[in-house]
Amino acid sequence: MKFILTTHNVTLTKAIEDHVLVRIEKLEHFDRWAVDARVSLEHDNTRKPERQFKCSIRLGVRGPDLYAEDHDLDLYAAVDKVTKKIEQQIRKRHNKNKARKHTEAAASKRRRQDADI
Repeated sequence: MKFILTTHNVTLTKAIEDHVLVRIEKLEHFDRWAVDARVSLEHDNTRKPERQFKCSIRLGVRGPDLYAEDHDLDLYAAVDKVTKKIEQQIRKRHNKNKARKHTEAAASKRRRQDADI
């Protein structure tokens, strides 16, 4: 998976980069068809103190891309919250596809049984 990390008013340290990479790898576990991940980290002093750090992730997958953003007082907490949101979106998409396959299979089975009668 291609990984792009951009920062705005944040000094990118090795620890921050490693934390983001660990979280992205965890997302890759949920959706192995992810093409790329674009992570943006921002710091804004003009906001309320509890919303100073902003993290946004755009995950490129087949179909519409997944996007989430969140604000927090701590940069690491913001990254954790955003990855949790993306994880929920991946699960929702997976469950929808699974349910669609089941309903199509059940409908075709019902048609075959009705044709046999």
